[in-house]
Amino acid sequence: MTEVTDLNEQQGPSFSKPMSIIMLCLRIAIGWHFLYEGLVKLLVPGWSSAPYLEYSRGFCAGFFHWLAASQGLVRTVDRLNIWGLMLIGLALMLGFFTRTASAFGIALLALYYLAQPPWIRTDYHILVDGRFVLIDRNVVELLALIIFLMVPAGTLGSVGRLVRRWRAGRAAKAAAEAAAATAPIPVPSAVSRRQALEDLAAVPVAGLLGYATHKKYEWEKVHAITGATIKLEKLSLRDLNGQMPTGNLGRLKVSRLILGGNLAGGFSHSRDLIYVSSLFKAYNTDRKVFETLELAERAGVNTYLVVNSLMPQFKKYRELNNSKMLTIGQINETDLKVGIDRAIDNGVSAIYINGFCAEQSLAAGDFDQMGKMLDYIRQQGYAAGIGAHSIEVCNKCSELGIEPDFYMKTLHADNYWPATPRPKRVEGALLAGHKPEHDQWHDNIFDQFPEKTIQFMQNYKKPWIAFKVLAAGAIHPEDGFRYAFENGADFLCVGMFDFQIVEDVNICNKVLAKLNRGPRPWYS
Repeated sequence: MTEVTDLNEQQGPSFSKPMSIIMLCLRIAIGWHFLYEGLVKLLVPGWSSAPYLEYSRGFCAGFFHWLAASQGLVRTVDRLNIWGLMLIGLALMLGFFTRTASAFGIALLALYYLAQPPWIRTDYHILVDGRFVLIDRNVVELLALIIFLMVPAGTLGSVGRLVRRWRAGRAAKAAAEAAAATAPIPVPSAVSRRQALEDLAAVPVAGLLGYATHKKYEWEKVHAITGATIKLEKLSLRDLNGQMPTGNLGRLKVSRLILGGNLAGGFSHSRDLIYVSSLFKAYNTDRKVFETLELAERAGVNTYLVVNSLMPQFKKYRELNNSKMLTIGQINETDLKVGIDRAIDNGVSAIYINGFCAEQSLAAGDFDQMGKMLDYIRQQGYAAGIGAHSIEVCNKCSELGIEPDFYMKTLHADNYWPATPRPKRVEGALLAGHKPEHDQWHDNIFDQFPEKTIQFMQNYKKPWIAFKVLAAGAIHPEDGFRYAFENGADFLCVGMFDFQIVEDVNICNKVLAKLNRGPRPWYS
């Protein structure tokens, strides 16, 4: 660098021509990025900063969560964010108030960084364009803006420099004419064409990028995927209509709505739609499962029903998020004792034996082992349950004097169209497997005779978790939740995608608030 003294410019360091071009391009590029981010947020219908604030992590997370909790503050943040980005970007591109714009840009990028820092345990919530540790694009742009904050005005080509030169020339000419009789004053030469083109370099670039933005927006606003994504983002924790009630399951305080693990594991119960399980697995990546778990936990769903094969994934979530979510371990291993020990090693909160395993034992005539396994679970200090699709499992427990601490029993109405016709239903259909005949069982009904379940549970004086209450997606949640709670269920276990959680929690709260409970009291 060399020192220059120019009557038209602030004194300061100058750059070589190639370096000046590089610096100018960098400033225009960062300015465009700011401007474009603001334009996108302005043009996208219903855009909100709420999800970004709600999923904040790091030592400043409490501040951002506080902002997200107030709709008024979120609206203010949205406006400041949109217009701040656009004004900072425009100023950087054109070179007006460059140092002021750089200062505000640094502050805004610092807030972005603090809201979503790329630290260990913080980076699975927000989709990013890469994997970062400590340094992300916010830091890179922030450091670049510090350079422009330190560079004196007029060092690089800009519209602002062109205006200053023009004003300086006019002022000097006027002063020269006024004082011509007394002393000659040097008049700066007029701004050359080369200088003007250099200072206006950002204008055609801004026009070109603006046209590209318009064309991109015109394409995206009719694009199905973009439209669907926008709609899903509107549903957030701000839409919750109340606090999820809890009940007692042994020593545990469990939410009335429990998150099922089938969807995370790709178990779809999709009847004859053979692609659905693969689709579930493709959608529920680790990142998506983590987002689903956190959304459920923050919506008041504090318990997750999970098989041992999914526990490594959940343990990673719990470690990343310092989660306090409870788990009910489902034992479905051939060797039940091995499965129980594995669940304990995985840190579950309660344990139950899968209904398919119980029904297999019943069919094989060795149901006595169920009582032994329940005793073994209790000896380890855990609440012990038994699952069942068939009411015959419950009846056998009663006959042998086996009393679990809780039942996991299917319950749903049978008035939905794919349900097996009543004359064709048989207990234990799950063991027999899928049938090719249209009117027989094919993964389409999970409580063959719901009235038998309701009758049995009226005399069972311990907690009962009802599952398959929506018949694997065939029944609307409001109908399924009401039917199960009215007929005696203490808790509901429901598989939910991330975009269903807030709606299902609201439905559950609504049903419980207006519940006409049947003859069975709460046992939790």
